[in-house]
Amino acid sequence: MFSMTGFGKGEYRENGIDLTVELKTVNNRFLDISVKSPRIFAAFEESVRALVREKLSRGHVDVFISYNDRREREKSLYVDLAAARSYAEAARQIKQAFPDLADDITISSVLRFPDVLRQEEVSGADDVLENALRVALTRALSSLAEMRLQEGERLKKDLLTRMDTIEALRDKIATRAPLVAEEYRKKLTERINEYLNGKADESRILTEAAIFADKCNIDEELTRLSSHIAEFRNICKSDTVGRKLDFLVQEFNRECNTVCSKSNDVTLTSAALEMKNEIEKVREQIQNLE
Repeated sequence: MFSMTGFGKGEYRENGIDLTVELKTVNNRFLDISVKSPRIFAAFEESVRALVREKLSRGHVDVFISYNDRREREKSLYVDLAAARSYAEAARQIKQAFPDLADDITISSVLRFPDVLRQEEVSGADDVLENALRVALTRALSSLAEMRLQEGERLKKDLLTRMDTIEALRDKIATRAPLVAEEYRKKLTERINEYLNGKADESRILTEAAIFADKCNIDEELTRLSSHIAEFRNICKSDTVGRKLDFLVQEFNRECNTVCSKSNDVTLTSAALEMKNEIEKVREQIQNLE
């Protein structure tokens, strides 16, 4: 069982290349991949996404790629005119605000400002750099999987504990349910005898009690709850369980709501409401699972 929340980091330190890939994942209904990398890796973004899709099925994934290539390679200079223009305009505003200050802004000084001048590879990423990216990404995915598995196992333990609580509440309801109709019959007999001076029609009382028992019967709901609990535990043995458990919890809620609507007893209602509370906690935890 894997959580959708995690972090992974992979590095490549060979052949004059220092390349790092970091992965951050959070909850999402579907798989959503965002790649943030230097322009030199733009051609490989789809390859990165494909590799991530092989390992993950749900969640929002942020992929961060950074590198330093110390090899001797032909490079070109890129001037960010928008950044340079912003720096120059800021300098003019400062000059207007403080006219006594010496104006030492020159082309050379503007070129030294951050992000105005950048070096870029002329030939783009070569096979060595592409291989470094793949190696680092694979390592990052392995690191991410390990963290997500640890978190998933923690969630699994919590979910199974809550399922034990739900099962105990189901058993409590099953024990109490048969007594409700009998208590109703006794109360009905007492009231009729009170009004008719002990001349109650026993057959009429039994008929009314049978109708009440039929309206309040929750045997089918309890049977389905037992089936859902067993299926929940069985699904938890798999790795990718989020969607299946999400659907199953909807069925839990449906049966529990029916029990509440049919209940005509304080003890039953209280247990059913407590069960709904546990089911909601389970549903919240499932949102974190892949």
